Amino acid sequence: MPEKLSCLDELIQSLRCLPGVGPRSAQRMAYHLLQRDRAGAARLAASVGNALAALRHCARCNAFSEEEVCPRCANPRRDPARLCVVETPADLAMIEQTQTYDGLYYVLMGRLSPLDGIGPRELEFDRLLARAADGDVREIILATNFTNEGEITAHALATLLAARGLAVTRLSKGVPVGGELEHTGIGTIAQALAERRTMLP
Repeated sequence: MPEKLSCLDELIQSLRCLPGVGPRSAQRMAYHLLQRDRAGAARLAASVGNALAALRHCARCNAFSEEEVCPRCANPRRDPARLCVVETPADLAMIEQTQTYDGLYYVLMGRLSPLDGIGPRELEFDRLLARAADGDVREIILATNFTNEGEITAHALATLLAARGLAVTRLSKGVPVGGELEHTGIGTIAQALAERRTMLP
């Protein structure tokens, strides 16, 4: 029978679920929270619990929301004719920070990765296709990252969307090959969005 972890070890192991956090970083974080910021630790625990209980996926864009339809999708000032497809909520946030796009979004919550068992079914491509065919959308902007997986995802979606008669565009290559929107400058993203190109499957 495996030995039960102490509360401290369990905290350290839990912190390791965060991206880029290894054993030593997790240990430093745990000691900091317990030694120097116990109030912050309590706020963090409460915030995570509240978020897990309150957040769901928006029925329209699939991003996180407290409502069935998020405020962005419900905003009548957004342009319903343009739908920007991104991999993650962080990518959506980066495009919003450019303040150059007033259309709507769809968040895939991932990208195609056959080696990891992530295919069209796992990313619910059918749900995106139904959203894109709602009668309002005129242009799909594929803003997946310029990684191998992001390019494969964009190509697969372009093929499916173009077959339904929808105009499909892609961010220009102002974003470097292998680059991810989350780690790209706002100005670069704005330029790549403005200079987007028609994408043929």
